[in-house]
Amino acid sequence: MREELLAIIEKNSRIELKELAVILGVEEIDVVNELAAMEADGTICGYHTLINWENTSIDKVTALIEVRVTPQRGQGFDNIAERIYKYPEVRSVYLISGGYDLLVTLEGKSLKEVSNFVSDKLSTLDTVLSTATHFILKKYKDHGTVLAKKPVDEREMITP
Repeated sequence: MREELLAIIEKNSRIELKELAVILGVEEIDVVNELAAMEADGTICGYHTLINWENTSIDKVTALIEVRVTPQRGQGFDNIAERIYKYPEVRSVYLISGGYDLLVTLEGKSLKEVSNFVSDKLSTLDTVLSTATHFILKKYKDHGTVLAKKPVDEREMITP
């Protein structure tokens, strides 16, 4: 039940407990208990709403920053990752393979604000060797949801 429950709530965290119980073929109390257990053991870390900020009047800039660092003896990348993710502007930090070590997702109000964060805060950390910043210009799909839907042509076809 656990994996199926996770798959369902990952796509729709607003689904009602009663509906979950029906889909899974169990009692509602079993769903409640399983969710509580997964929240307690850290399997479920939070519930989020996916927002297409382009449809709002709020200005937001998102950047992906590749970071090359010197790992610390006995601690690897964990300490530097923690120092980075503690900044409120940082949305996510991943340890990655390839030419860089960490991938940082950052949000700000403007390109300049994000650039200043990278140059003033991120690049000045003692174990950071280099960074490469990529600004997201348009999101087509995010967290499995298509954001850039094609407009539907509602014109009537006229044939002779």
